[in-house]
Amino acid sequence: MRHGLISSMLMFLAATATAQDREAHEKSEEGEAAKATPALATALKEAKVSLASGLKAAEQEGRPISGKFELEDGKLQLSVYTMKGDKFSEVIVDHKSGKVAKAEPITQGDDLTHAKAQSEAMAQAKRSLDAAATAAVKENNGYRVVSVTPTMKDGHPVADVTLVKGTDWKTVAEKLD
Repeated sequence: MRHGLISSMLMFLAATATAQDREAHEKSEEGEAAKATPALATALKEAKVSLASGLKAAEQEGRPISGKFELEDGKLQLSVYTMKGDKFSEVIVDHKSGKVAKAEPITQGDDLTHAKAQSEAMAQAKRSLDAAATAAVKENNGYRVVSVTPTMKDGHPVADVTLVKGTDWKTVAEKLD
């Protein structure tokens, strides 16, 4: 009985530590995004391609499991994570032409951890990320999609869609099931 209680406590502590690590990582990412927000909003003005179009272009490399506009070394980039079989790739779509500029395998680190979590959410999804992004724009007139990332919430797949209109940013949840 005592051994079972100790095992249960250890499992609870491990689960709590994992949840705290995940929460700290998410807060760190939110902090990084908040710092880049004004510069990213300005850079987005040069993008001729929507995120939804970038997701469609990336399909040649696999099923899109997330997508975002980001600043990489101060330059605007449209990045889409894809999955083909059990392999993940980061696909860079030219934000002016809408063509795939390059695709690189994701094999380690945080990128692989994120890709695995996103693929698990997309495995439960009945709607595409493109459909979720399109719906978010329809519901938020004048906004542009900056990122779309699937997660599991209360056992259901949901796309967190970040939108911008001028300097106004918001994130909305779109059901994927």
